[in-house]
Amino acid sequence: APEHKDSDMALTILAEQQDGLLLLTLNRPDKRNALNTDMYLALTEAFQQAAQDESVHVVLLQGQQECFTAGNDLADFMGKSSLEADDPILQFLHTLADFPKLVIAAVGGPAVGIGTTLLLHCDLVYLGDNARLQLPFVELGLVPEFASSLLLPRAVGHLKAAELLLLAEAIDAGEALRLGLANRVVAADTLLAFAREQGLKLAAKAPKALQKSKALLKQELRQAVHFVIDLEARAFSLALQGEEAQSRIARRLGRTAAS
Repeated sequence: APEHKDSDMALTILAEQQDGLLLLTLNRPDKRNALNTDMYLALTEAFQQAAQDESVHVVLLQGQQECFTAGNDLADFMGKSSLEADDPILQFLHTLADFPKLVIAAVGGPAVGIGTTLLLHCDLVYLGDNARLQLPFVELGLVPEFASSLLLPRAVGHLKAAELLLLAEAIDAGEALRLGLANRVVAADTLLAFAREQGLKLAAKAPKALQKSKALLKQELRQAVHFVIDLEARAFSLALQGEEAQSRIARRLGRTAAS
């Protein structure tokens, strides 16, 4: 019988383990799973523990079938004067980029900002047919993060990466699949079950062989990814303090509060 372990990390990240598969669910649906400091801390801790736990072979990161994440919690974000090296966001970025085991993402509905850039660090990505990916950094007076300025052009080509990052228009699941940002698109109501099934299939494979294969796939860019994460973070930090971002984010928050 499968072993089920349930726990909650501040309730906004739910963890469940089954047969070598660790499911991490973003669980802040009232805020469209917008990521705040507590969630980054909980995710970092979960990934760090999973890296050490020999009973975990694969991690599946998901939201609900109708929402993956609306990106960073802008109100939480505006409280930051800068992104220091020990900031929970940066800790999470480096932890996921360095995570030695397989990571699957199951994305239904909106995947905004980091909701899209984190997919570049996953090993397999499954989208619901309702998924919409968007990178609104420039729209907010900000710059790309999570090494997306390095990884996105390699994934989709320079011109398409520029279009996604500079025009900041959302793309649907079909377009994301065509661009090579996903492995498969499935009906939204089957997404989470399908991703779990794929995760369990992978978790049943030889764990050392999986890890070594992942390491080989990632090794060429490993150092560059960490370097660019920090490079982008410095530029992001400066942008966050600038007038462009301050006014645009304040407008966005005003609209959100009014809606």
